[in-house]
Amino acid sequence: MRDEWDEAEGTNAPRVLRVLLYSDHPQTRDDVTTGVGRRAAKDLPPIEWVEVATHAAAVARVEEGGLDLLILDGEAGKSGGIGLCRQLKDEIFRCPPVLVLLGRREDMWLAASADPDALLARPLDPLELQETVARLLRVSA
Repeated sequence: MRDEWDEAEGTNAPRVLRVLLYSDHPQTRDDVTTGVGRRAAKDLPPIEWVEVATHAAAVARVEEGGLDLLILDGEAGKSGGIGLCRQLKDEIFRCPPVLVLLGRREDMWLAASADPDALLARPLDPLELQETVARLLRVSA
């Protein structure tokens, strides 16, 4: 849990929640950032979106730290979000909460084995997406 003073920046800048969004589909990234917006809820600080399109970039950025939530696209090309979730949960000490986006509701049973903190299936409902992101950010804040 961070306080108002952002140690990474070394300033007294207002708190920002950093959310990693992994998808190799630009439309998915746009749907998520538009659906959630700049702030997931009135009681939460603004969101700084960290968008990555490859497995390697996602792992490297999570290893750097300073993230409050990970949103992983289960339908990403070569390396889907379900496998990436399992890898990060196994390898990252105090892994931030993870939301996995699925292509079908029927895949929730399979995705649950990766131990995500939340699952949402397409088509994404912007209200459900925003509420889920807010709930997960409150846990990590």
